[in-house]
Order: sequence, then C-alpha cells, then structure tokens
Amino acid sequence: MSTLLVIAKAPVPGRVKTRLTTRFTPEQAAGLARAALEDTLAAVLATPCTRRVLVLDGRPGPWVPPGVEVVPQCAGGLDVRLAAAFALAEGPALLIGMDTPQVTPDLLAAGLDFTGADARYGPADDGGFWALGLAAPDPALLLGVPMSVPHTGEVQRRRLTAAGLAVRDLPELCDVDTPADAEQVAAAAPGTRFAALHCGMCAVTR
Repeated sequence: MSTLLVIAKAPVPGRVKTRLTTRFTPEQAAGLARAALEDTLAAVLATPCTRRVLVLDGRPGPWVPPGVEVVPQCAGGLDVRLAAAFALAEGPALLIGMDTPQVTPDLLAAGLDFTGADARYGPADDGGFWALGLAAPDPALLLGVPMSVPHTGEVQRRRLTAAGLAVRDLPELCDVDTPADAEQVAAAAPGTRFAALHCGMCAVTR
C-alpha cells in the first residue's frame, strides 16, 4: 500500500511563489506555480504506487489530473501539516512538495524503495528537503521540526537517525523559490511545462 503524497498550495495569484514577484507579476508567478505543480503531478502519475494524494491548501482546479486524490490541508504550522499528510498513509509513503518540477518518475520510485532503509531523504540546496519517505510513517517524526529555515533539513534528518531509522539519501535538488532558482530549474529540465513557460515569460520581459 505505497502512497505518494504531494503537499501544495492552489496556484492563486498573490498566494503562491510571492518571492518570484521581484521579477514576475503575481499572475506570472502563479502561472509558474501551476506549471510546477502540473509537472510534479505528471511525474507522480507515472510512478508505480497504490495511492496518489494531493494534500492541498486551497480549492482544486482543472490542473488536478484524474487518478490523484485531493485532501484538504489541516490548519497549523508546516510541521503539523506534513505530519498530518503522513497520517493519511496506510503503508510506505513518500512526501514531496510542488517546488521541484524537475522531479522524475525514476526519482520518485527510488524514494519509495526502502530496500535496506527505513527512510528516504531528499535534501534541497537551500538547506531544506524536497522529499521524505518513510517505510512506516510516523507523524511524530516531523512535529516540532523548525520549517523554512536554513537548518530545516539538518534537523529533520537528525530526527530520523535519532529515532534509530536507517536513512538513505536521494539526490539533492533545487527548490523553486526565487527568480534565480526558477532559471536554474528551467535550464536543468528543459522538457517541462515549467521550463517552457519560464522561457516564454523571460523572452517577454527581456
């Protein structure tokens, strides 16, 4: 009963990717967020698993493809919301966000492979993490971890090892938070919706 969990915000202008608005309009930033989410969900659909769940802050739209279950996010800090997402799983689970449109089915499948491991950990280059997999999900492993700070990933990984879990790392990825991140990710994944939209926007703004 493997589960892929995606935690995300609905791509509404002014509510998502606000750090991109130093270069793009709120509408453009929301468009990039939608493209990133669509790329992510496409990779999720192409990954073998039992359940695919979008844990969403906001209302679902036409960007949710068939085959993806939508569950509303609970209230509380990000650690509480991530813990609640893992509570939805009845077996091995991998949780990712919407900030890595460069993710591939192969990477996600690796995150669900717990051979010789109790947890899979995907570091992000900003000090956070883009993926967390647990062979036996325990929401308590996330509660109290400080989120959105430079040492989030270090604290989360240490929490896993302190619990006696064998952890295998996934490749480090760049989260899309800033215009520089967006440029880096678009260049690294030129075949994505995100890259195509970013390229078009940059051509207009130059």
